[in-house]
Amino acid sequence: MKIIVSIALVGLILFTGATPATAEGTGQLPLAGTVVTGFDPPDVAWGAGHRGVDLSGSPGDTVVAPAGGVVIFAGVVAGRPVVVVSHGELRSTLEPVEASVPVGTRVSAGDPVGVLVAGHACSAPACLHWGLKRGEDYLDPLAFVTGSEVRLLPDDAAAGVRERAAERERAAQSSGDTATVVVAGSGALSRPSAGAVTSVFGMRFHPIFHEWRMHNGIDLSTGCGSPIRAAADGVVTHMGYDASGGWRLVVSHGIVNGVDLQTVYLHAQGYRVRAGDRVRRGEQVGTVGSTGWSTGCHLHFSVKADGRQVDPQPWLG
Repeated sequence: MKIIVSIALVGLILFTGATPATAEGTGQLPLAGTVVTGFDPPDVAWGAGHRGVDLSGSPGDTVVAPAGGVVIFAGVVAGRPVVVVSHGELRSTLEPVEASVPVGTRVSAGDPVGVLVAGHACSAPACLHWGLKRGEDYLDPLAFVTGSEVRLLPDDAAAGVRERAAERERAAQSSGDTATVVVAGSGALSRPSAGAVTSVFGMRFHPIFHEWRMHNGIDLSTGCGSPIRAAADGVVTHMGYDASGGWRLVVSHGIVNGVDLQTVYLHAQGYRVRAGDRVRRGEQVGTVGSTGWSTGCHLHFSVKADGRQVDPQPWLG
């Protein structure tokens, strides 16, 4: 009961507390560490994902405000010390951080707000979890940072990223953790769009944020208004809009080739189905668009097997 009351009080402070300040200056990293876990938003609001980034550090490291604003919360949530800074329409959540400033303090970018403590699981002695929200929408904090050294990559960065990805895959295979990743169901899914594949599954240089990121699906480029079709029989589990994926659709196909299979469709102009609707393989469910983080008309199509992102192409007939 105490935890529930604490969470309710935090919500009250976040949404009805001090008047937010306008964000000042250029966003910066709140901790001088490396990014050890990137932003991986869930396909649905309640789904699994990583709603922020983790920065490596050591206990006692100074944590600073990533942008100007007002400290609107400094306390403990579910046993972990948290500092929240409002930047106007955006707000940063920093944890686990022992606050060094009281609620109501106005801060500029780079001003100390607390010190890092242990408690967030990672490969470093301690890690800072930095979450960024606009209203109820989670945003990629690194997109808020300009001029940060996390964006400065050497000319051979692409080869390095591919090699590190291959090493992670080999390590996962040796630990027996990739059963659902390496399984393929050739022909289990039909192509959801007639568009040509213009970006494949894997690491790529992001066309908008200009940094290397994981591309967890394939892009099928075709004209706006072209049909989007269900890749297999299933039930719509989510249809909605978010800043990154634009109009997003998630379809559950049940157990296919021994795994729980889902398909995800992004950036549509719109959909003609809703959550709970049953769809048939090849049925038109929407139209191709360029909503969300998109540079042109295309369908981003991804596949999840037992909740894990896998390369869609081996599944397509």
